[in-house]
Amino acid sequence: MSLTHRPSTGFAYLLPAIAFTAVFVLYPLLQLIYFSMTDKSLMGGGGYIGIANYVRAFNDKAFWQALRFTLLYTAFLTPLLMALGFLLALLTMRNSPLPRLTRGIIFLPVVIGLGSSSLLWFWLFDQQVGLVNRLLVDLHIIAQPLAWFTAVGTGFMAICFSITWKVVGFAMILFVAALQSIGQEMEEAAIIDGASYWQRVWRIFIPLSRRTLLMATLISAIGSMLAFDQFYIMTGGGPRGQTFTTVYFVYQNSFVFFKLGYGAALSIILAAIILAGSTLQVWLSRRSAGS
Repeated sequence: MSLTHRPSTGFAYLLPAIAFTAVFVLYPLLQLIYFSMTDKSLMGGGGYIGIANYVRAFNDKAFWQALRFTLLYTAFLTPLLMALGFLLALLTMRNSPLPRLTRGIIFLPVVIGLGSSSLLWFWLFDQQVGLVNRLLVDLHIIAQPLAWFTAVGTGFMAICFSITWKVVGFAMILFVAALQSIGQEMEEAAIIDGASYWQRVWRIFIPLSRRTLLMATLISAIGSMLAFDQFYIMTGGGPRGQTFTTVYFVYQNSFVFFKLGYGAALSIILAAIILAGSTLQVWLSRRSAGS
């Protein structure tokens, strides 16, 4: 084949991916942007209203409450997952049989669907028949069974515990891969120089795992900002709407109140917040790496 035909041949190979992206990504995104500037209802009807939905969102106290709760959830859960995932990776990074078995057991909940795991923990935390209350009462940690999901604090703790059990194995696997890629000779040289175990962790393991730490943090933060299933199943947004996440609020407006245009505007705002936060985190990480 002549050189003049190679660019067109390469473009032909790209056409399926371009078409897929255009149909399933670009078109829905443009449609979402258009809907966000209308007062369309899920029942039909509605027309163009400009930026009225965005002005409404800016003045919507319920939306800001949901966003604050989502940010609190993200700020609490993300460091917890990163710290616990890294500690588990340190414990299971060796390739001997016991660490490999331990990694497999810890990673197993990751393959369970989020809806299934949320329903499982909803029943485990049930006041009447839940195993968690039974264990805590038998261990004399609490005097009587708790109604976990009737208060914001206990409901928040229960969901954070269930999500940590569900996804910490994913962070652990990422960190194990990063730690195993560090040359053994580097650690051996540090041992010869008299470095203790925790000195090796702080001076070698963590700095050389920085890229993986950034990626895992971004994935965890974005996943937390998009939290929906666990709150829909376990708390239903209660009590009194205090555990509504942003995505739950979007769902409620779009599919419960049928305000499709307003829900689209809320989705655009949430996407912009996630994009801005991710960009800032990457920029700060690169700046710290270059300093």
